[in-house]
Amino acid sequence: MASRTLISRASRIKTKLETALRVAVLEVEDVSYQHAGHAAVREMDGGASETHFNLKIVSSNFEGQNLVKRHRMVYEVLSDELDSGLHALSITAKTPKEAGLDKE
Repeated sequence: MASRTLISRASRIKTKLETALRVAVLEVEDVSYQHAGHAAVREMDGGASETHFNLKIVSSNFEGQNLVKRHRMVYEVLSDELDSGLHALSITAKTPKEAGLDKE
């Protein structure tokens, strides 16, 4: 488990999402600093260390899935992070076509 702490949560999130979903675009933004004083953050991990993230994901795996199902897919991939201190995710999840990457 020591090696887990050496790799940032942002890096782990990126690797997990890239591996599990066919990601065309992935942006992982750590916004934990914006929540440093919140009670829920203070209770977790002693502070605002990698607890809140904004995610922008473009994946062909989202084809035919509604927004709720897309978010569930992301939460499932990141379940162990959510169980170990990840507190909140803001997710923008689009298909390549919705993101303007597929030219028809």
